[in-house]
Amino acid sequence: MKKFLILLISAGFTLTAFAQTSVSGYVYEDANSNGKRDKKEKGIAGIGVSNGTEVAMTDAQGKYTLPVGNDNIIFVIKPANYNLPVAKTQLPLFYYNHKPEGSPASFKYKGVDPTGPLPKSVDFALLPAAENKSFTSLIFGDPQPYTLEEIEYFAKGVVSEVEGIKNVQFGLSLGDLVGDALDLHNPYIQATQKVGIPWFNVMGNHDMNYDAVSDSLSDETFEANFGPANYSFNYGNVHFIILDDIIYPDPRDGKGYWGGFRENQLKFIENDLKLVPKEKLVVLAFHIPLFTEGDEAFNLEHRKHLFTLLKDYEHTLSLSAHTHLQRQNFYDAKDGWLAKKPHHEYNVGTTSGDWYSGAFNAKGIPVSTMRDGTPKGYAFIHFNDNQYTIDYKVVDKDSSYQVDIYSPNTLSGSKPGSARVYANFFMGHEKSELEIKFGKGGWKKMKYVETIDPGYTAAMVEWDKATKLTGNRRPSLPSNSTHLYEAVFPKNMKPGKYTIEVKAKDMFGRTFTAKKDVTVQ
Repeated sequence: MKKFLILLISAGFTLTAFAQTSVSGYVYEDANSNGKRDKKEKGIAGIGVSNGTEVAMTDAQGKYTLPVGNDNIIFVIKPANYNLPVAKTQLPLFYYNHKPEGSPASFKYKGVDPTGPLPKSVDFALLPAAENKSFTSLIFGDPQPYTLEEIEYFAKGVVSEVEGIKNVQFGLSLGDLVGDALDLHNPYIQATQKVGIPWFNVMGNHDMNYDAVSDSLSDETFEANFGPANYSFNYGNVHFIILDDIIYPDPRDGKGYWGGFRENQLKFIENDLKLVPKEKLVVLAFHIPLFTEGDEAFNLEHRKHLFTLLKDYEHTLSLSAHTHLQRQNFYDAKDGWLAKKPHHEYNVGTTSGDWYSGAFNAKGIPVSTMRDGTPKGYAFIHFNDNQYTIDYKVVDKDSSYQVDIYSPNTLSGSKPGSARVYANFFMGHEKSELEIKFGKGGWKKMKYVETIDPGYTAAMVEWDKATKLTGNRRPSLPSNSTHLYEAVFPKNMKPGKYTIEVKAKDMFGRTFTAKKDVTVQ
Protein backbone atom coordinates (compact mmCIF):
# COMPACT_ATOMS: atom_id res chain seq x y z
CA MET A 1 0.00 0.00 0.00
CA LYS A 2 1.34 3.43 -0.91
CA LYS A 3 1.55 6.12 1.75
CA PHE A 4 -1.75 7.81 2.58
CA LEU A 5 -1.99 11.46 1.61
CA ILE A 6 -2.59 13.77 4.57
CA LEU A 7 -3.87 17.26 3.85
CA LEU A 8 -3.19 19.97 6.38
CA ILE A 9 -5.67 22.88 6.07
CA SER A 10 -4.58 26.34 7.23
CA ALA A 11 -5.39 27.76 10.69
CA GLY A 12 -8.99 27.34 11.80
CA PHE A 13 -9.46 24.08 9.88
CA THR A 14 -8.92 20.47 10.92
CA LEU A 15 -6.45 17.82 9.83
CA THR A 16 -8.19 15.57 7.30
CA ALA A 17 -6.91 12.15 6.22
CA PHE A 18 -9.16 12.33 3.19
CA ALA A 19 -7.41 9.57 1.27
CA GLN A 20 -8.00 6.94 3.96
CA THR A 21 -11.28 5.17 3.36
CA SER A 22 -12.48 1.63 2.71
CA VAL A 23 -13.43 -0.49 -0.26
CA SER A 24 -15.98 -3.27 -0.28
CA GLY A 25 -17.53 -5.61 -2.79
CA TYR A 26 -18.30 -9.21 -3.58
CA VAL A 27 -16.50 -12.22 -4.94
CA TYR A 28 -19.08 -14.11 -6.94
CA GLU A 29 -19.54 -17.09 -9.20
CA ASP A 30 -20.00 -15.74 -12.70
CA ALA A 31 -22.37 -18.40 -14.00
CA ASN A 32 -22.90 -16.82 -17.42
CA SER A 33 -19.31 -15.52 -17.78
CA ASN A 34 -20.44 -12.01 -18.68
CA GLY A 35 -18.15 -10.28 -16.18
CA LYS A 36 -21.06 -8.70 -14.29
CA ARG A 37 -22.64 -9.70 -11.00
CA ASP A 38 -26.21 -10.53 -11.89
CA LYS A 39 -28.92 -10.75 -9.26
CA LYS A 40 -29.08 -14.54 -9.24
CA GLU A 41 -25.31 -15.04 -9.13
CA LYS A 42 -24.22 -16.09 -5.65
CA GLY A 43 -21.32 -14.76 -3.65
CA ILE A 44 -18.52 -17.12 -2.62
CA ALA A 45 -17.52 -17.37 1.03
CA GLY A 46 -13.99 -17.78 2.37
CA ILE A 47 -12.09 -16.13 -0.51
CA GLY A 48 -9.11 -13.86 0.16
CA VAL A 49 -9.10 -10.30 -1.18
CA SER A 50 -6.15 -7.95 -0.64
CA ASN A 51 -5.17 -4.30 -0.96
CA GLY A 52 -1.52 -5.29 -1.28
CA THR A 53 -0.92 -5.41 2.49
CA GLU A 54 -4.02 -6.56 4.36
CA VAL A 55 -5.96 -9.67 3.35
CA ALA A 56 -9.70 -9.94 4.08
CA MET A 57 -11.80 -13.07 3.76
CA THR A 58 -15.25 -12.92 2.21
CA ASP A 59 -18.24 -13.63 4.46
CA ALA A 60 -21.12 -16.03 3.85
CA GLN A 61 -22.54 -13.73 1.15
CA GLY A 62 -19.16 -13.32 -0.56
CA LYS A 63 -18.63 -9.77 0.73
CA TYR A 64 -15.30 -8.27 1.79
CA THR A 65 -14.21 -4.90 3.20
CA LEU A 66 -10.66 -3.51 3.16
CA PRO A 67 -8.96 -0.21 3.99
CA VAL A 68 -7.82 1.68 0.93
CA GLY A 69 -5.70 4.76 0.34
CA ASN A 70 -5.18 6.96 -2.70
CA ASP A 71 -2.95 4.45 -4.47
CA ASN A 72 -3.94 0.79 -4.15
CA ILE A 73 -4.66 -2.20 -6.32
CA ILE A 74 -7.41 -4.39 -4.90
CA PHE A 75 -7.21 -8.01 -6.05
CA VAL A 76 -8.83 -11.35 -5.42
CA ILE A 77 -6.70 -14.36 -4.44
CA LYS A 78 -7.87 -17.07 -6.81
CA PRO A 79 -8.85 -20.23 -4.91
CA ALA A 80 -8.42 -23.75 -6.23
CA ASN A 81 -11.23 -25.09 -8.40
CA TYR A 82 -12.01 -21.68 -9.87
CA ASN A 83 -10.60 -19.93 -12.92
CA LEU A 84 -9.99 -16.24 -13.36
CA PRO A 85 -11.57 -14.49 -16.34
CA VAL A 86 -8.94 -13.53 -18.91
CA ALA A 87 -8.76 -10.70 -21.41
CA LYS A 88 -8.27 -11.31 -25.13
CA THR A 89 -4.58 -10.77 -24.39
CA GLN A 90 -4.69 -13.81 -22.05
CA LEU A 91 -3.89 -11.56 -19.07
CA PRO A 92 -5.95 -12.65 -16.01
CA LEU A 93 -8.61 -10.21 -14.80
CA PHE A 94 -8.40 -10.29 -11.02
CA TYR A 95 -7.74 -6.72 -9.83
CA TYR A 96 -9.10 -3.17 -9.60
CA ASN A 97 -6.63 -0.31 -9.93
CA HIS A 98 -7.52 2.53 -7.54
CA LYS A 99 -5.58 5.70 -8.31
CA PRO A 100 -8.00 8.65 -8.06
CA GLU A 101 -5.35 11.08 -9.32
CA GLY A 102 -3.57 8.64 -11.61
CA SER A 103 0.18 8.12 -12.02
CA PRO A 104 2.61 11.07 -12.16
CA ALA A 105 2.09 12.83 -15.49
CA SER A 106 5.79 13.71 -15.70
CA PHE A 107 6.90 10.10 -16.22
CA LYS A 108 8.46 9.20 -19.58
CA TYR A 109 6.24 6.14 -19.89
CA LYS A 110 2.52 6.33 -19.29
CA GLY A 111 1.14 4.99 -16.02
CA VAL A 112 -2.44 4.65 -14.80
CA ASP A 113 -5.04 7.22 -15.83
CA PRO A 114 -6.99 8.86 -12.97
CA THR A 115 -9.58 6.34 -11.80
CA GLY A 116 -11.77 8.82 -9.92
CA PRO A 117 -13.85 7.91 -6.87
CA LEU A 118 -14.25 4.29 -5.83
CA PRO A 119 -17.27 2.46 -7.21
CA LYS A 120 -19.93 1.58 -4.67
CA SER A 121 -18.94 -2.06 -4.98
CA VAL A 122 -15.70 -3.50 -6.39
CA ASP A 123 -16.64 -7.03 -7.38
CA PHE A 124 -14.54 -9.94 -8.62
CA ALA A 125 -15.80 -12.73 -10.87
CA LEU A 126 -14.64 -16.33 -10.55
CA LEU A 127 -15.43 -19.12 -12.98
CA PRO A 128 -16.10 -22.63 -11.61
CA ALA A 129 -13.51 -25.16 -12.80
CA ALA A 130 -12.51 -28.63 -11.69
CA GLU A 131 -8.75 -28.44 -11.16
CA ASN A 132 -6.51 -31.48 -11.20
CA LYS A 133 -3.82 -31.58 -8.51
CA SER A 134 -1.47 -32.67 -11.27
CA PHE A 135 -0.84 -29.77 -13.65
CA THR A 136 1.91 -27.98 -15.58
CA SER A 137 3.03 -24.36 -15.84
CA LEU A 138 5.28 -22.80 -18.48
CA ILE A 139 8.04 -20.50 -17.23
CA PHE A 140 9.89 -17.79 -19.17
CA GLY A 141 12.93 -16.01 -17.77
CA ASP A 142 13.80 -12.50 -19.03
CA PRO A 143 12.32 -12.05 -22.50
CA GLN A 144 13.98 -8.60 -22.29
CA PRO A 145 13.70 -7.19 -25.82
CA TYR A 146 15.14 -3.69 -26.21
CA THR A 147 13.72 -3.15 -29.71
CA LEU A 148 10.85 -4.31 -31.92
CA GLU A 149 13.41 -6.41 -33.79
CA GLU A 150 14.17 -8.28 -30.57
CA ILE A 151 10.42 -8.67 -29.95
CA GLU A 152 10.44 -10.55 -33.26
CA TYR A 153 13.37 -12.70 -32.10
CA PHE A 154 11.37 -13.55 -28.98
CA ALA A 155 8.15 -14.24 -30.87
CA LYS A 156 9.67 -16.28 -33.72
CA GLY A 157 12.40 -17.96 -31.71
CA VAL A 158 10.55 -18.90 -28.51
CA VAL A 159 6.81 -18.20 -28.56
CA SER A 160 6.29 -19.90 -31.92
CA GLU A 161 7.67 -23.12 -30.42
CA VAL A 162 4.92 -23.24 -27.74
CA GLU A 163 2.12 -21.53 -29.66
CA GLY A 164 -1.16 -23.39 -29.06
CA ILE A 165 0.44 -25.73 -26.51
CA LYS A 166 -1.87 -28.25 -24.85
CA ASN A 167 -2.10 -29.55 -21.27
CA VAL A 168 -0.34 -26.50 -19.79
CA GLN A 169 -2.58 -24.57 -17.41
CA PHE A 170 -0.85 -21.18 -17.35
CA GLY A 171 2.37 -19.32 -18.12
CA LEU A 172 4.57 -17.07 -16.00
CA SER A 173 7.33 -14.65 -17.02
CA LEU A 174 9.87 -13.90 -14.30
CA GLY A 175 10.49 -10.22 -14.95
CA ASP A 176 12.45 -8.10 -17.40
CA LEU A 177 9.53 -8.51 -19.75
CA VAL A 178 11.20 -5.76 -21.79
CA GLY A 179 14.49 -3.90 -21.68
CA ASP A 180 13.78 -0.43 -20.23
CA ALA A 181 11.62 0.70 -23.19
CA LEU A 182 8.29 0.28 -21.43
CA ASP A 183 6.33 1.05 -24.60
CA LEU A 184 7.36 -2.48 -25.62
CA HIS A 185 5.11 -3.97 -22.93
CA ASN A 186 2.19 -4.13 -25.36
CA PRO A 187 4.16 -5.82 -28.17
CA TYR A 188 5.44 -8.28 -25.54
CA ILE A 189 1.83 -8.96 -24.46
CA GLN A 190 0.84 -9.53 -28.09
CA ALA A 191 3.65 -12.07 -28.40
CA THR A 192 2.81 -14.10 -25.27
CA GLN A 193 -0.88 -13.95 -26.16
CA LYS A 194 -0.14 -16.34 -29.02
CA VAL A 195 0.78 -19.12 -26.58
CA GLY A 196 -2.96 -19.31 -25.93
CA ILE A 197 -2.97 -19.84 -22.16
CA PRO A 198 -3.53 -17.47 -19.20
CA TRP A 199 -0.29 -15.57 -18.60
CA PHE A 200 0.97 -14.12 -15.31
CA ASN A 201 3.88 -11.69 -15.06
CA VAL A 202 6.56 -10.68 -12.56
CA MET A 203 8.07 -7.20 -12.51
CA GLY A 204 11.79 -6.94 -13.32
CA ASN A 205 14.32 -4.15 -12.86
CA HIS A 206 14.05 -3.35 -16.60
CA ASP A 207 10.26 -2.95 -16.25
CA MET A 208 10.57 -0.03 -13.83
CA ASN A 209 9.91 3.68 -14.17
CA TYR A 210 13.45 4.93 -13.68
CA ASP A 211 12.23 8.51 -13.37
CA ALA A 212 10.45 7.58 -10.12
CA VAL A 213 11.79 9.35 -7.04
CA SER A 214 10.65 6.61 -4.66
CA ASP A 215 10.29 2.86 -4.78
CA SER A 216 6.52 3.11 -4.33
CA LEU A 217 6.25 4.85 -7.71
CA SER A 218 8.64 2.67 -9.70
CA ASP A 219 5.91 0.28 -10.84
CA GLU A 220 3.40 2.77 -12.31
CA THR A 221 3.69 1.61 -15.93
CA PHE A 222 3.81 -2.04 -14.89
CA GLU A 223 0.60 -1.52 -12.91
CA ALA A 224 -1.07 0.14 -15.89
CA ASN A 225 -0.19 -2.76 -18.19
CA PHE A 226 -0.27 -5.81 -15.91
CA GLY A 227 -1.92 -4.89 -12.62
CA PRO A 228 -0.38 -5.53 -9.20
CA ALA A 229 3.32 -6.30 -8.91
CA ASN A 230 2.56 -8.28 -5.72
CA TYR A 231 -0.26 -10.83 -5.65
CA SER A 232 -1.04 -14.49 -5.05
CA PHE A 233 -3.25 -17.27 -6.35
CA ASN A 234 -3.94 -20.98 -5.87
CA TYR A 235 -3.97 -23.84 -8.32
CA GLY A 236 -4.48 -27.44 -7.25
CA ASN A 237 -2.58 -27.92 -4.00
CA VAL A 238 -0.09 -25.15 -4.78
CA HIS A 239 -0.10 -21.55 -3.53
CA PHE A 240 1.77 -19.05 -5.72
CA ILE A 241 3.07 -15.73 -4.35
CA ILE A 242 4.29 -13.23 -6.97
CA LEU A 243 6.58 -10.45 -5.72
CA ASP A 244 8.40 -7.35 -6.91
CA ASP A 245 11.79 -7.78 -5.20
CA ILE A 246 13.52 -4.69 -6.62
CA ILE A 247 14.11 -1.75 -4.29
CA TYR A 248 14.63 1.47 -6.24
CA PRO A 249 16.57 3.59 -5.71
CA ASP A 250 19.06 1.58 -3.68
CA PRO A 251 18.84 3.03 -0.15
CA ARG A 252 22.54 2.37 0.41
CA ASP A 253 23.68 5.08 -2.01
CA GLY A 254 20.55 6.41 -3.73
CA LYS A 255 21.68 4.92 -7.04
CA GLY A 256 20.62 1.86 -9.01
CA TYR A 257 18.56 -0.85 -7.33
CA TRP A 258 18.89 -3.56 -4.68
CA GLY A 259 17.20 -6.91 -4.26
CA GLY A 260 14.79 -6.94 -1.33
CA PHE A 261 11.27 -6.19 -0.14
CA ARG A 262 9.35 -3.24 1.26
CA GLU A 263 7.81 -3.59 4.70
CA ASN A 264 4.28 -3.72 3.30
CA GLN A 265 5.26 -6.59 0.97
CA LEU A 266 6.52 -8.68 3.86
CA LYS A 267 3.31 -7.85 5.72
CA PHE A 268 1.31 -9.01 2.70
CA ILE A 269 3.18 -12.33 2.66
CA GLU A 270 2.50 -12.75 6.39
CA ASN A 271 -1.21 -11.99 6.00
CA ASP A 272 -1.51 -14.08 2.86
CA LEU A 273 0.09 -17.15 4.45
CA LYS A 274 -2.43 -17.05 7.30
CA LEU A 275 -4.95 -18.44 4.81
CA VAL A 276 -2.62 -21.12 3.39
CA PRO A 277 -2.68 -24.64 4.93
CA LYS A 278 0.74 -25.88 5.99
CA GLU A 279 0.61 -28.97 3.79
CA LYS A 280 0.40 -26.92 0.58
CA LEU A 281 3.37 -26.33 -1.70
CA VAL A 282 4.25 -22.62 -1.54
CA VAL A 283 5.87 -21.29 -4.71
CA LEU A 284 7.37 -17.80 -4.65
CA ALA A 285 8.20 -16.05 -7.92
CA PHE A 286 10.34 -12.91 -8.15
CA HIS A 287 13.00 -11.49 -10.43
CA ILE A 288 16.27 -11.04 -8.49
CA PRO A 289 17.51 -14.30 -6.89
CA LEU A 290 17.89 -14.61 -3.14
CA PHE A 291 21.42 -15.88 -3.66
CA THR A 292 24.22 -13.41 -3.00
CA GLU A 293 28.00 -13.58 -2.97
CA GLY A 294 30.66 -10.89 -3.16
CA ASP A 295 28.61 -7.71 -3.27
CA GLU A 296 25.31 -8.14 -1.47
CA ALA A 297 22.92 -8.28 -4.42
CA PHE A 298 19.98 -9.12 -2.13
CA ASN A 299 19.22 -7.64 1.27
CA LEU A 300 20.08 -10.49 3.64
CA GLU A 301 17.87 -9.13 6.43
CA HIS A 302 14.90 -9.22 4.09
CA ARG A 303 15.80 -12.78 3.06
CA LYS A 304 15.96 -13.75 6.73
CA HIS A 305 12.53 -12.20 7.33
CA LEU A 306 11.09 -14.10 4.37
CA PHE A 307 12.56 -17.36 5.61
CA THR A 308 11.01 -16.74 9.03
CA LEU A 309 7.58 -16.35 7.43
CA LEU A 310 8.03 -19.67 5.59
CA LYS A 311 9.45 -21.68 8.50
CA ASP A 312 6.32 -23.79 9.08
CA TYR A 313 5.98 -24.85 5.44
CA GLU A 314 7.66 -28.13 4.57
CA HIS A 315 7.09 -27.82 0.83
CA THR A 316 8.49 -24.67 -0.81
CA LEU A 317 10.07 -23.51 -4.06
CA SER A 318 11.37 -20.15 -5.27
CA LEU A 319 11.64 -19.08 -8.91
CA SER A 320 13.89 -16.25 -10.09
CA ALA A 321 15.68 -15.08 -13.25
CA HIS A 322 17.74 -11.86 -13.76
CA THR A 323 21.23 -13.41 -14.00
CA HIS A 324 21.02 -14.76 -17.59
CA LEU A 325 22.57 -17.93 -16.21
CA GLN A 326 20.93 -21.08 -14.92
CA ARG A 327 21.59 -22.49 -11.46
CA GLN A 328 20.03 -24.38 -8.58
CA ASN A 329 20.37 -22.70 -5.18
CA PHE A 330 19.72 -24.56 -1.93
CA TYR A 331 19.33 -22.76 1.40
CA ASP A 332 19.75 -24.43 4.79
CA ALA A 333 20.43 -23.43 8.39
CA LYS A 334 23.71 -21.68 7.58
CA ASP A 335 21.74 -19.39 5.25
CA GLY A 336 19.02 -18.67 7.82
CA TRP A 337 16.54 -21.23 6.50
CA LEU A 338 14.55 -22.55 9.48
CA ALA A 339 12.73 -25.61 8.11
CA LYS A 340 14.27 -29.09 8.05
CA LYS A 341 14.20 -29.58 4.29
CA PRO A 342 16.47 -27.13 2.40
CA HIS A 343 14.74 -24.45 0.37
CA HIS A 344 15.20 -24.83 -3.39
CA GLU A 345 15.49 -21.76 -5.60
CA TYR A 346 15.50 -22.39 -9.33
CA ASN A 347 17.26 -19.51 -11.07
CA VAL A 348 15.76 -20.04 -14.50
CA GLY A 349 17.60 -19.75 -17.80
CA THR A 350 16.30 -16.99 -20.04
CA THR A 351 14.31 -16.82 -23.26
CA SER A 352 16.58 -14.00 -24.42
CA GLY A 353 19.64 -16.09 -23.53
CA ASP A 354 22.69 -13.86 -23.55
CA TRP A 355 20.65 -10.79 -24.55
CA TYR A 356 20.07 -11.93 -28.16
CA SER A 357 23.80 -12.16 -28.89
CA GLY A 358 25.92 -14.45 -31.02
CA ALA A 359 25.60 -15.93 -34.48
CA PHE A 360 22.29 -16.21 -36.29
CA ASN A 361 20.69 -19.64 -36.60
CA ALA A 362 18.93 -20.96 -39.71
CA LYS A 363 15.83 -18.89 -38.82
CA GLY A 364 17.85 -15.67 -38.64
CA ILE A 365 17.56 -15.51 -34.84
CA PRO A 366 20.59 -15.09 -32.53
CA VAL A 367 21.66 -18.37 -30.92
CA SER A 368 22.34 -16.42 -27.72
CA THR A 369 23.83 -19.14 -25.51
CA MET A 370 24.16 -17.93 -21.92
CA ARG A 371 27.55 -17.17 -20.35
CA ASP A 372 27.61 -20.43 -18.35
CA GLY A 373 27.08 -22.52 -21.48
CA THR A 374 23.33 -22.99 -20.95
CA PRO A 375 21.49 -22.68 -24.28
CA LYS A 376 18.56 -20.26 -24.22
CA GLY A 377 15.21 -21.86 -23.44
CA TYR A 378 12.32 -22.07 -21.03
CA ALA A 379 11.03 -24.39 -18.32
CA PHE A 380 8.04 -26.57 -17.57
CA ILE A 381 7.18 -27.19 -13.94
CA HIS A 382 5.04 -30.27 -13.41
CA PHE A 383 3.12 -30.22 -10.13
CA ASN A 384 1.70 -33.31 -8.50
CA ASP A 385 -0.18 -32.46 -5.30
CA ASN A 386 2.52 -30.66 -3.23
CA GLN A 387 5.49 -32.07 -5.16
CA TYR A 388 7.12 -30.88 -8.37
CA THR A 389 9.56 -31.75 -11.13
CA ILE A 390 11.18 -29.34 -13.57
CA ASP A 391 12.09 -29.74 -17.23
CA TYR A 392 14.31 -27.24 -19.01
CA LYS A 393 13.60 -27.09 -22.75
CA VAL A 394 16.33 -25.78 -25.04
CA VAL A 395 14.95 -23.77 -27.96
CA ASP A 396 15.08 -25.62 -31.30
CA LYS A 397 16.24 -28.86 -29.67
CA ASP A 398 14.53 -32.10 -28.72
CA SER A 399 13.39 -32.21 -25.09
CA SER A 400 15.92 -34.99 -24.44
CA TYR A 401 18.81 -32.54 -24.95
CA GLN A 402 19.88 -31.93 -21.35
CA VAL A 403 23.66 -32.46 -21.46
CA ASP A 404 26.27 -30.98 -23.80
CA ILE A 405 29.64 -32.72 -24.20
CA TYR A 406 32.80 -30.81 -25.08
CA SER A 407 36.09 -32.56 -25.88
CA PRO A 408 38.75 -32.67 -28.59
CA ASN A 409 37.48 -34.35 -31.74
CA THR A 410 40.85 -35.99 -32.33
CA LEU A 411 43.65 -36.81 -29.91
CA SER A 412 46.74 -38.92 -29.45
CA GLY A 413 46.11 -42.09 -27.52
CA SER A 414 49.68 -42.29 -26.22
CA LYS A 415 50.00 -38.59 -25.40
CA PRO A 416 46.58 -37.08 -24.61
CA GLY A 417 48.29 -34.25 -22.73
CA SER A 418 45.83 -31.80 -21.20
CA ALA A 419 42.82 -33.16 -23.10
CA ARG A 420 39.66 -33.31 -20.98
CA VAL A 421 36.01 -34.12 -21.46
CA TYR A 422 33.49 -31.60 -20.09
CA ALA A 423 29.78 -32.23 -19.63
CA ASN A 424 27.47 -29.27 -19.10
CA PHE A 425 24.31 -30.60 -17.41
CA PHE A 426 21.93 -27.67 -17.79
CA MET A 427 19.73 -28.55 -14.78
CA GLY A 428 22.61 -29.83 -12.68
CA HIS A 429 24.31 -28.57 -9.54
CA GLU A 430 27.27 -29.44 -7.34
CA LYS A 431 25.69 -32.63 -5.94
CA SER A 432 24.42 -34.00 -9.25
CA GLU A 433 25.74 -37.44 -10.19
CA LEU A 434 27.40 -37.75 -13.60
CA GLU A 435 29.19 -40.78 -15.02
CA ILE A 436 31.19 -41.27 -18.21
CA LYS A 437 32.49 -44.15 -20.28
CA PHE A 438 34.79 -44.31 -23.29
CA GLY A 439 33.83 -46.87 -25.91
CA LYS A 440 33.40 -50.28 -24.28
CA GLY A 441 35.06 -49.22 -21.04
CA GLY A 442 33.34 -49.09 -17.67
CA TRP A 443 31.40 -46.21 -16.14
CA LYS A 444 33.42 -43.74 -14.07
CA LYS A 445 32.29 -40.79 -11.97
CA MET A 446 32.85 -37.30 -13.37
CA LYS A 447 34.29 -34.50 -11.22
CA TYR A 448 32.31 -31.32 -10.52
CA VAL A 449 34.26 -28.19 -11.50
CA GLU A 450 33.19 -24.58 -11.20
CA THR A 451 34.83 -22.94 -14.17
CA ILE A 452 33.95 -21.53 -17.58
CA ASP A 453 32.40 -23.81 -20.19
CA PRO A 454 35.06 -24.42 -22.88
CA GLY A 455 32.33 -24.90 -25.48
CA TYR A 456 31.11 -21.36 -24.85
CA THR A 457 34.67 -20.04 -25.07
CA ALA A 458 35.20 -21.89 -28.35
CA ALA A 459 32.11 -20.21 -29.82
CA MET A 460 33.50 -16.79 -28.79
CA VAL A 461 36.82 -17.60 -30.48
CA GLU A 462 34.94 -18.67 -33.62
CA TRP A 463 33.05 -15.35 -33.55
CA ASP A 464 36.28 -13.36 -33.21
CA LYS A 465 38.05 -15.26 -36.00
CA ALA A 466 35.25 -14.68 -38.50
CA THR A 467 36.14 -12.20 -41.25
CA LYS A 468 32.63 -10.74 -41.30
CA LEU A 469 29.88 -10.48 -38.71
CA THR A 470 27.60 -13.50 -38.66
CA GLY A 471 25.16 -12.44 -35.99
CA ASN A 472 23.58 -9.75 -33.88
CA ARG A 473 26.41 -8.81 -31.52
CA ARG A 474 29.46 -10.33 -29.84
CA PRO A 475 28.65 -12.80 -27.05
CA SER A 476 29.32 -11.66 -23.49
CA LEU A 477 32.42 -12.77 -21.62
CA PRO A 478 32.05 -16.24 -20.07
CA SER A 479 31.06 -16.82 -16.44
CA ASN A 480 31.73 -19.83 -14.27
CA SER A 481 29.15 -22.57 -14.68
CA THR A 482 27.57 -24.22 -11.63
CA HIS A 483 26.68 -27.36 -13.60
CA LEU A 484 29.92 -28.40 -15.30
CA TYR A 485 31.70 -31.76 -14.86
CA GLU A 486 35.11 -33.00 -15.97
CA ALA A 487 36.83 -36.28 -16.81
CA VAL A 488 40.30 -37.22 -18.09
CA PHE A 489 40.86 -39.50 -21.05
CA PRO A 490 42.10 -43.01 -20.23
CA LYS A 491 45.81 -43.58 -20.78
CA ASN A 492 47.15 -45.44 -23.82
CA MET A 493 43.92 -45.58 -25.81
CA LYS A 494 44.40 -47.61 -29.00
CA PRO A 495 43.85 -45.85 -32.34
CA GLY A 496 40.31 -45.89 -33.60
CA LYS A 497 36.90 -44.30 -33.13
CA TYR A 498 35.34 -44.12 -29.67
CA THR A 499 31.92 -43.07 -28.49
CA ILE A 500 31.95 -41.03 -25.31
CA GLU A 501 28.78 -41.56 -23.28
CA VAL A 502 27.70 -39.40 -20.35
CA LYS A 503 24.95 -40.33 -17.93
CA ALA A 504 23.48 -37.61 -15.66
CA LYS A 505 20.98 -38.00 -12.82
CA ASP A 506 18.93 -34.95 -11.88
CA MET A 507 17.54 -33.91 -8.47
CA PHE A 508 14.27 -35.67 -9.24
CA GLY A 509 15.94 -39.06 -9.80
CA ARG A 510 15.67 -39.03 -13.59
CA THR A 511 18.58 -40.03 -15.84
CA PHE A 512 19.62 -38.28 -19.06
CA THR A 513 22.31 -39.34 -21.53
CA ALA A 514 24.49 -37.75 -24.19
CA LYS A 515 27.02 -39.11 -26.68
CA LYS A 516 29.91 -37.82 -28.74
CA ASP A 517 32.33 -39.56 -31.11
CA VAL A 518 36.09 -38.95 -30.97
CA THR A 519 38.99 -40.31 -32.96
CA VAL A 520 42.24 -41.53 -31.40
CA GLN A 521 45.25 -41.44 -33.72
